[in-house]
Amino acid sequence: MDELKKIRVGISIGDLNGIGGEVVLKTFEDSRMTDFCTPIIFASNKTISKWKNDFGIDINYNGVKDAKKAIAGKVNVVNVWNDNPMVSYGQATEESGAYALKSLRTAVRALKNNEIDVLVTAPINKKNIQTEEFNFPGHTDYLASELEGESLMFMVTENLRIGLLTDHLAVKDVPEAITPELIRNKIRIMENTLKMDFGIRKPKIALLGINPHSGDNGVIGKEDDEVLKPVIRELSNEGHLVYGPYAADSFFGSEAYRSFDAILAAYHDQGLIPFKTLSFGKGVNFTAGLSKVRTSPDHGTAYEIAGKGEADPASFKEAVFMAINIFRKRKEFQKLMKNPLQKQKMKR
Repeated sequence: MDELKKIRVGISIGDLNGIGGEVVLKTFEDSRMTDFCTPIIFASNKTISKWKNDFGIDINYNGVKDAKKAIAGKVNVVNVWNDNPMVSYGQATEESGAYALKSLRTAVRALKNNEIDVLVTAPINKKNIQTEEFNFPGHTDYLASELEGESLMFMVTENLRIGLLTDHLAVKDVPEAITPELIRNKIRIMENTLKMDFGIRKPKIALLGINPHSGDNGVIGKEDDEVLKPVIRELSNEGHLVYGPYAADSFFGSEAYRSFDAILAAYHDQGLIPFKTLSFGKGVNFTAGLSKVRTSPDHGTAYEIAGKGEADPASFKEAVFMAINIFRKRKEFQKLMKNPLQKQKMKR
């Protein structure tokens, strides 16, 4: 591949006291990774050097002032800070949250300015990163406020894709939050991303019920009958391949999920428990529906193993590859849509 055309993968480093730094460096310790992309890490030479020494990771990198000066095909580190912050592995400190935010803000600014092509985020601690500037329950909501489009939290592997109607919301607030408008919007976003980012021409989508046994015809709650089913019928009548609601307790164990291109879960744990059970360490969190591509690994800061050298970089590496693949698919789709003859051929 032409060096100049390598996809520029921006990386926010996450919580300094978690496993983010370790999995990032382990990912790019394999020099073959730069055959696929140009990594640009938003941190500092001093912090990267400390992680290298602490974990015995042999990696060469190029320090730059900003992403525009990154060298293609090499590991680049943008010096977001010049000081030497304290790293206390396994501790949720205010300082580690502040530096995570510095890295994220600088990386997002570079993404918006087209200095990087995609963004891969290492895990943050949702509590210690909170400030007046970052008053969000996580990356997804923050990015939705910074980028164009409407976001969908989409957990993805090669064989399983689960999106969320509601994500970081208390369970008690879920039923009231799920409205016909929300369902239609999330289905639209999911269909669009399956077509544009995954190359699926006519996506087939399953909706999981809100209540146990999808309400058992109103015996265990009426939301499924009164909210979900009418919207599913409406969308089906319009030609969308949308089915359900399915009882979540048996949907995955029976392997019914294999019959669909994607599943839309009602709330966070309903989707993420089966996803992580089936795919942990191989899954990727993709923020679908936005104007730019952002992925992250399927795990958190993992304070319990931080600093021990035990962190597995597999999910982070998958997040890098998926960001690259989605970026390419999206470019191909946009090119296709600009060509009337190809577009007509696709519709057949």
